[in-house]
Amino acid sequence: MRSLRALLPLLALALLACFLPAPAAAQSPADAALLKGSWRFQRDHWIYVHLHGTPRQIGFQHGYLLAPEIEHAFQIARLDNTHGTGRPWSFFRDTAKNIYWPHIEAQYREELQGITEGARAHGDSGIDLWDIVALNAFLETPQYYVPWLDAQHKNVAASHDPKAPGNCSAFVATGDWTRDHHPVIAHSMWYPFMAGEWWRIIFDIQPDHGYHILMDGFPGKIDSGDDFGMNSAGIAITETTITGFLGFDPNGVPEFVRARKAMQYSASIDDFVRIMLQGNNGGYANDWLIADNHANEVARLELGLKVHRVWRTKNGYFVGSNFPSDPTLIKEETDFNPNDPSSSMNARHKRWDELMAQYKGKIDVSLARQFLADHYDAYENKIDPDERTLCGHLDTSPRGVPQWGSPAYDPSGAVNAKAADSAMIARLSFWARSGRPCGQDFLAAPFLASQPHYAWQKPLLGDMKGNPWAVFHGDEQASAASASGAE
Repeated sequence: MRSLRALLPLLALALLACFLPAPAAAQSPADAALLKGSWRFQRDHWIYVHLHGTPRQIGFQHGYLLAPEIEHAFQIARLDNTHGTGRPWSFFRDTAKNIYWPHIEAQYREELQGITEGARAHGDSGIDLWDIVALNAFLETPQYYVPWLDAQHKNVAASHDPKAPGNCSAFVATGDWTRDHHPVIAHSMWYPFMAGEWWRIIFDIQPDHGYHILMDGFPGKIDSGDDFGMNSAGIAITETTITGFLGFDPNGVPEFVRARKAMQYSASIDDFVRIMLQGNNGGYANDWLIADNHANEVARLELGLKVHRVWRTKNGYFVGSNFPSDPTLIKEETDFNPNDPSSSMNARHKRWDELMAQYKGKIDVSLARQFLADHYDAYENKIDPDERTLCGHLDTSPRGVPQWGSPAYDPSGAVNAKAADSAMIARLSFWARSGRPCGQDFLAAPFLASQPHYAWQKPLLGDMKGNPWAVFHGDEQASAASASGAE
């Protein structure tokens, strides 16, 4: 029998193997060639995938490595879109083919086709190209194209609310506001939990052309979707949606294409603005927050359809909580009320300004994570996790009274959080927390029991458990050393 000392090296190797990503099993030599150099691993509820190469290779690796998650995401998108609009899935497929596809450039067509091929190569998936394109547009179509279409046809009986919702909390700061006088950026994604819980993919993408990207995202989408990420040129990006926006150009370039291209090819704030404006279709209208780590500059791009504005500074901050700022955009393209202090958007705006002032000169990535978990309602002036707090808890906030008279709550709110400082951006790295920024659990069964009008979500609404913060790096492979999430 070997001594324990002799066995220690073997035990260490066995432990390391537990954290290393398993090589993707391929069904053919051609698949193996496309998958070469890609990998996936899971840590703290996040799924990390490393993709590289040509657009087709990146797409195939994405589709193959995330095939089970893409199948589930597709089922969610189909249920969510059809229920929310009253339109059949064939409408969304036709929109993908006839409205979006003609305006998608070749490199992203190849990537979308690659995702389809990869998902089908992994197993018996029945998903085809138009399903994948519709999945990529599952935010854009129901919230922007459908309201525009209904307005064109004067469909006043449409079952949906004809304007874009407001989701997410974010900030970017630099200069005298941060501890090291360099950029800090942070964001929490808000979305209905049925889909939002699946915004837990870390995409590490090294394309043959453009910059190395690290971003969070949703299975099957070529862009981040909730839009937090950075590239090897030192550009870090996030956004919050513009509440009450109504506008769309069916002859424009899809937002999911422009957002991905801007992440991949921007080396400056000017690059980002230029790419987002090229072919702007008004889809998924946002206030974009941008940090140029090399120039030590931050910016805010408010991008509607007809109106846009850019603010930028090397000594200041910008915050996002779904409020537009430009008076012309507010008047011409939204129904937003900037004077309602009780609204989620304005209360969170007030809270952001309070935190920026309180911690001026001290803001770092640790405080950024604390801000995203904040439960102070600036309208009520008390701790009360609800729709007006930076860590959104809409499942505990009344959203109306259904016909049977019991309070209605929304299975929605903050579903993840991300943050990075200048040093992290420089090494293509960020902190991420899957689930609520505060770490509290959401349990589906008791919620559905108390809110039976959400029974339509029962097949796909899952628990969203609290998880620890973890650090992810570009080109990272899982290891015993990094598995703890230590920086």
